[in-house]
Amino acid sequence: MAEVEAVQLKEEGNRHFQHQDYKAATKSYSQALKLTKDKALLATLYRNRAACGLKTESYVQAASDASRAIDINSSDIKALYRRCQALEHLGKLDQAFKDVQRCATLEPRNQNFQETLRRLNTSIQEKLHVQFSTDSRVQKMFEILLDENSESDKLEKVSAAQPAGQQRAHAGRPHNYTSPAGPAPISGLLLACWREAEGVPLEKKVGWWLPALGAEEMSCLRLPPLSLPLSSLSSDTKKDLKQITSHLLDMLVSKKVSGQGRDQALNLLNKNVPRKDLAIHDNSRTIYVVDNGLRKILKVVGQVPDLPSCLPLTDNTRMLASILINKLYDDLRCDPERDHFRKICEEYITGKFDPQDMDKNVIAIQTVSGILQGPFDLGNQLLGLKGVMEMMVALCGSERDVDQLVAVEALIHASTKLSRATFIITNGVSLLKEIYKTTKNEKIKIRTLVGLCKLGSAGGTDYALRQFAEGSTEKLAKQCRKWLCNASIDTRTRRWAVEGLAYLTLDADVKDDFVQDIPALQAMFELAKASMTSDKTVLYSVATTLVNCTNSYDVKEVIPELVQLAKFSKQHVPEEHPKDKKDFIDIRVKRLLKAGVTSALACMVKADSAILTDQTKELLARVFLALCDNPKDRGTIVAQGGGKALIPLALEGTDVGKVKAAHALAKIAAVSNPDIAFPGERVYEVVRPLVSLLDTQRDGLQNYEALLGLTNLSGRSDKLRQKIFKERALPDIENYMFENHDQLRQAATECMCNMVVNKEVQERFLADGNDRLKLIVLLCGEDDDKLQNAAAGALAMLTATHKKLCLKMTQVTTQWLEILQRLCLHDRLSVQHRGLVIAYNLLAADAELAKKLVESELLEILTVVGKQEPDEKKAAVVQTARECLIKCMDYGFIKPVS
Repeated sequence: MAEVEAVQLKEEGNRHFQHQDYKAATKSYSQALKLTKDKALLATLYRNRAACGLKTESYVQAASDASRAIDINSSDIKALYRRCQALEHLGKLDQAFKDVQRCATLEPRNQNFQETLRRLNTSIQEKLHVQFSTDSRVQKMFEILLDENSESDKLEKVSAAQPAGQQRAHAGRPHNYTSPAGPAPISGLLLACWREAEGVPLEKKVGWWLPALGAEEMSCLRLPPLSLPLSSLSSDTKKDLKQITSHLLDMLVSKKVSGQGRDQALNLLNKNVPRKDLAIHDNSRTIYVVDNGLRKILKVVGQVPDLPSCLPLTDNTRMLASILINKLYDDLRCDPERDHFRKICEEYITGKFDPQDMDKNVIAIQTVSGILQGPFDLGNQLLGLKGVMEMMVALCGSERDVDQLVAVEALIHASTKLSRATFIITNGVSLLKEIYKTTKNEKIKIRTLVGLCKLGSAGGTDYALRQFAEGSTEKLAKQCRKWLCNASIDTRTRRWAVEGLAYLTLDADVKDDFVQDIPALQAMFELAKASMTSDKTVLYSVATTLVNCTNSYDVKEVIPELVQLAKFSKQHVPEEHPKDKKDFIDIRVKRLLKAGVTSALACMVKADSAILTDQTKELLARVFLALCDNPKDRGTIVAQGGGKALIPLALEGTDVGKVKAAHALAKIAAVSNPDIAFPGERVYEVVRPLVSLLDTQRDGLQNYEALLGLTNLSGRSDKLRQKIFKERALPDIENYMFENHDQLRQAATECMCNMVVNKEVQERFLADGNDRLKLIVLLCGEDDDKLQNAAAGALAMLTATHKKLCLKMTQVTTQWLEILQRLCLHDRLSVQHRGLVIAYNLLAADAELAKKLVESELLEILTVVGKQEPDEKKAAVVQTARECLIKCMDYGFIKPVS
């Protein structure tokens, strides 16, 4: 009854709203909210009450109600737009911009959204021009620096504010942006201000400098002050930058610095210390940080939030520190430098081991765990230190929750290599199982399950290297699926369930069961969509799981002779699981498509750039490529937005990822209507990825399908042909016309057949000193019907356009007339028709050439063909032959017979 009454109150509120009685409408909606628990109805009521708030100028309430509707349904476009309007009135332009940008993504053709997007962008730019002007900055800087009453804590702590949408607002700004007040770049201004503040203590100077001139701003403009190469700076500037770097390192271990401030310091070090290009010889900044700050970075990596001595942290601090360690290690140039780096780490970790102080032991293991998330090779060496692995296993048996938590996470990171996993299986699995059964701490329980999942998958896809007893991995996977489908469990715990599946789905039995569990699949997809703006680990885990389910990971080629040799020498030979054969993979792909995997992938591709890492993009590209394998499935993929989603994956990311995405695009472009698959201007973005596949380093299938895709695109419009030409694809297409491989040669010739309609392509054939026309003529004489058809089509269009090419055709080879006669007598009507068109073009081009043709056997061929009774199939052929004879009559070379 309560639900019925709630619906009635909603309708009553709607009537009040229509009569512009917004207060009464708000009252009705508020009463209805108290009576219902139905999520769809709740979302509608909050959304409607937000509309009332906008009308009554209660913008805070409107934004709050719209947010509640969005929490229920993140794709509620009306709620998003209403929150945007409310935030705009509240002056929160950056947040409003983010909401309307999401609306425009969901409905790109909505003019209202596009207009609001442009208006907000202009407003934000104007606001930032004023806010970041040189005069304003300098004045504010000296006010703070010279204010004796400034609180030291205020100056020490770094602001954590990062307005949502600010990065997007700046995305289009040029990298050499200068402030409106003058030509000095932001980076030059910072150093000038730094020097002007002589006499101000270094700690106070940097303590103000970071929050006031803003790590946020520098992140947006991509012009941090440390980005200048040290080799090109004066000695004073180098000294200043060393001071800044030194203070940033001091901030890492200061308890006075907030967690957000620590993150900003790490971000600045990450962006400015390691070399951008390893070809640059000078890595002095990295050496300086290693010598003076590596121990400080290790201290951040080793922080344990549950210990009383822990520094202020955010959820991302330790990961940012691990990334910095990884970048510093990769920036080292030689083995002595790497040995020095390793020794510092070893001394730091071994110095923490203390039988009398368990907290220090925990910090030591936490440090190893953090390094394993950075430079794994270094972490693997540290695992070999005496007592490290044993300490991990010992901490699992501790009675303290914090010890177990750190130990389990360390074991998860340590068991990436099979040799380590084998050690842990031998020494620690029983402890992990015991923890899983006995612990009441949900955080430990779920991590223990993930640890067991990872150990269970340590053999990878090798069926013979199952680590656990038959059926154990399936039980673990079943528990993960159970947690995943339980909507009452918090998102963070469900995220760990996906991570467990990412490991377990290497087992073919697990992945086969998983794709049959449609509710679990859809729960995973919904979790990925909900995490698009906040959690990159979920996206990576979901992408990894899908890669495993589609078997789209790299598989080493099995050479039978080497297998026999390995068996003879009693070496281990990897075995393929029976359910990893192609028939089972195809069935799994069908089930994933039916469950809506394409829509989920398309949503994941739209995630914030900071969340969607290059590695995740590569995984998504692999999945798309596996889904596109069957031509019959490509229509479904296009209908669910797969074509559009692949374009950004083919343009950005890892080299492997871009190639995989480009190959998937080629598969779609080869068989789909480009206007449907890539609507609007997107179709022009497809050209570059396809052209990138025309490379000898790519395999034959990639070359072939790229040519098919370009053929399809080049047949649509001259603008597309022009785009293909500008991407310098023509030389590559011509190269493949010389290929010995029949299908590649045919595909390239078909593509050229479409391309010759373009004027710039025709000019290449008209140019002297090349054999392009000769190649086309000779291809017309090949035995392959399809190749002849394509070459004859290209030749027919070229000779129809330029008389010069008609004359040139007779000079490129002595076989031209024989080839032309063979075309005009061809059994395949399409080839014969094109041959007759070429004959007509030659006859019409020049009287002397026409006379030469009439004196040959071609006249007899034209006569025989022209005298045939034209049926429906042969009508075009007979008509063209008769037009050739009429042309000969016009010249007076032949006369009609009564």
